[in-house]
Parts: sequence; structure tokens; C-alpha cells
Amino acid sequence: MITDNDSVRLILGLKVKALRQEKGLSYQQLAEKTGMSLSYVHDIETGKKFPKADKILSLAKILGVDYDYLVSLRANKKLQPIIDLINSDFINAVPWDHFGLTPASLLDLFSNTPDKVTAFISTLLKISRSYQLSKENFYNAALRSYQDLHDNHFEELEDAVRNFREEYKWDEDLKAETPLLEGILNKIGIQVNRKRMNSMEALQGLRSFYAKTSKTFYINKGMSPAQEKFLLAREIAFQYLNITERPYETIIQHSDSFDIMLNNFKASYFGVALLMQEEKFVEDVKRIMMQSKWDDKAWLNLWTEYEVTPEMMVQRLTNVLPKHFSIDQLFFLRISGDVKKDEFEITKELHLSQLHNPHANARHEHYCRRWVSINSLKHTANLLNAKKYKHPIVEAQISQYWQTHNRYLCISISKPTGKGNEMISVTLGLLIDQKLLQAMSFVNDTAIPVKTVHTTCERCGIMDCMERAAPPTEILKEQKQEKINNALKQLQ
Repeated sequence: MITDNDSVRLILGLKVKALRQEKGLSYQQLAEKTGMSLSYVHDIETGKKFPKADKILSLAKILGVDYDYLVSLRANKKLQPIIDLINSDFINAVPWDHFGLTPASLLDLFSNTPDKVTAFISTLLKISRSYQLSKENFYNAALRSYQDLHDNHFEELEDAVRNFREEYKWDEDLKAETPLLEGILNKIGIQVNRKRMNSMEALQGLRSFYAKTSKTFYINKGMSPAQEKFLLAREIAFQYLNITERPYETIIQHSDSFDIMLNNFKASYFGVALLMQEEKFVEDVKRIMMQSKWDDKAWLNLWTEYEVTPEMMVQRLTNVLPKHFSIDQLFFLRISGDVKKDEFEITKELHLSQLHNPHANARHEHYCRRWVSINSLKHTANLLNAKKYKHPIVEAQISQYWQTHNRYLCISISKPTGKGNEMISVTLGLLIDQKLLQAMSFVNDTAIPVKTVHTTCERCGIMDCMERAAPPTEILKEQKQEKINNALKQLQ
């Protein structure tokens, strides 16, 4: 995080370096003319030091500007967007330090290629303002990139779970049942209250809250046993890992820093790993992957065995597949939708190794109705209407992306949310390459349906698509532009 003091030093350093270069002065020459040491001038330019007033006056005189210019927030046209960035919320919405970038390295980047970087930064600021991107938007995107950077497998958290199990003498086969988890919290002096939140109407949208002062963990009504287990395991993680910079409510109302969101992720990761112990889960997954035929019941049994939510199981798969099976070309999607209204929204996504298709679209376009993610929602709704729904629906599909060589094995689990007509599905997409073919024997099972798909209807050129929810407006725009280009060529 870049503090106000960091900003002041960075801006002064940026101006001094730009003016020195404009004057054609070397570090040595500026140091000699101002009577400062070479290292001190370097520290000023890299934002490490902020000199006293007499030294700033000396710098201003040699560089041909006044004192106020050096210490103000104004600059020339080339530097002003960078200064605006340094003073904006945007710069603190990006967790630079988590990606190995320091304020000094940022300043070096900004000042070495000012024209191109300034134009790029100015563009980012305009986009963030035009699309009203919040800090949470940036935090979420940064968190997903952070997960991708580590293949979504965090050995220190896996080790912490092993240490916890050893400390509390949990063997590999011991299931983390609700009484056991609640007992752990009781042992460390935290009481669980399931009544108080229920009586407060304003808190009906929250799942849980930890009151630090009274050391009480409140759980709201309407939670499934699996959801309760996760909430308890997640709170154990906060306490066991001694995480103090954290959210106290679920669902998070706002994040004041990236660290809060990252710590929430770490506690959630620990909680899921506690419920699905790594070595045992990997062996269970391996048995399914070795089967020569697709078996939806095997995946359903895996989910029920651990007594977790479908999302927790799919998320856990994204932790272990890259590490233990070398399958790192994958994506995760959570989609919610109202089948009657034919409206669907991607509410969570993760991409490892590359930006895979499908992906969220911020332009409110219609996602491809051929996705197994959406079809499984429709199948779930049909079973509900026929009063035949018994358990989440597990389906697989091989999705061939239109006009590309990309083929994905997509495994989707869908269920009703309990809120009117809303359904939710979680999907794991695995790029079909040599690694996947070697690891999963059932990929070539002809019983798995194969469909040509795209990202949104508006961008899809499959003209005979019976499932289309909207006309291919973006394709038509491209065709119109191509006709204009061809006509202009005839005039040359």
C-alpha cells in the first residue's frame, strides 16, 4: 500500500528526475551543483528520501523551477497523469507489493518511458472512471491474478492444516463434523450463537459475524449443514492463523484494503482444506480420473462423502489438479440465473495459466446458451417443476470453441438457491491437451456430449444456432465494417 508520505516522496522524485534529464545533467553533476551526496540525490529520485526545505530550494534553483512547483501536485502535461495516479484511489486498489513491486520500482517505470506510460496510465484512469470501477473490482481481479501466480495451491496453508490436525490429533479419516468444529472454537474461548442474528432484520443478508469484544461467533438462520461447517472452519482459520486484519462478517460488505480480501481468501482456503484433507482428497480424485467412462454419480458421491457444498468441492479441485496432476490449464465459473426469465450472470471466476473462454462480460451480453453451465441450470429447474429434484445435477460436456482449436472438458454441478426461481451452477473447465488426456481416462468417452460453443450470442457467428438468446450484433458490426473497408479499397 502506498501511504501519503510515499506519495509525497514519489512525486518529488518523479519531478526531480524528469527535470534533471531535461537539463541533461547526470547524477554526479546534480549532486555537485547542489552540494548533496550522490546517494542522497539517488534516494530523492527513487522516492526514498524527502529533503529539508533548504535542499529543495537548492534543487529548484539548479533545475530552473520554483520551490512551489517541486512540492506541489501540479506538473507538465506528460507528468500530470502519473501524479494524478499516485494521488488516486486507483494506485492503492492495486496490491503492488504482492506482485513484487515497490514504490521505487514504480517510479522508475513511470519516469523511464514517460510518454508511453503516461498515455497508458491516463487511459486506465479514464476507463476506471467511465466504467465506475470500484476498489473491490480491482481487489477481486488482483486476487484472481495472485491465485493464478501460485497455481491456486498454497503449500504454507496446506502445511498449516496438517499442523492443526496433528495438534488436535485428527487422523486422516476423521470427518470435520459440526460438533467437532464448534468444540474447537469453544476450547479457544469462542461461543457460537445461532439465535441473535436471526432476530435482527437488517442482518438477514449476512451469513455470520464474529464479535471480537465478546468473542462470540454469530451464525444466521437458513444455512445448510455444509455452509455451517465452512463458516466454522473459516473462523477456526482466522483464529489459528492469528489473522487480525480481516473481515468480521460474511458476506463481506466492503474491503478497505487488498490485505483484508487476501486474508479472507487464506482463511477460506484453510477452511476448505480442513474439510477436505489434501492427501485423502487427492486419492479420491485419482480413483475417479482413472475410470474409463464418465460417471456423474462418482462425482456426486465425492461431494456427499465430504459433506461440503458443490462450490467448495470444485474450488478444492482447482487447488489439487495443478499441483498433483499437472493440470493447470483450467477455469472455474459460478453462474446464477433465473431460468424463467432466461437471465444468467457470472458471479465468480478463476482462470489459471491463461485467460480461458468462457469469461465474464461486463457489457451485459447474453452468455452462450450451449454452455453446460447454463443447460444444467435449466435441467435443474425442469426437475424442480416436475417435483423430481433430489440432489444437485452433475453433467459433463466437451465444449469446442467456435473458430478456435480450444476444446474443454467442462464438469458442472447445479442446484436451486432457495431464492425464488434462482439457480446456481459451478463449473470446472479443463483444456483438453496431452496432460489431460494422460491424466483422465474418461475424456474420450463418447457418452460425453460435444457442442460447439462461444462466449456470448452477440459475438457468435454460428448462424443456425437454435439456442441463440440474442442476434449476433457484434458479428454484424464487423461484417458492415468489412464492407466499408472493401468499398474504400475500390476507391484507391
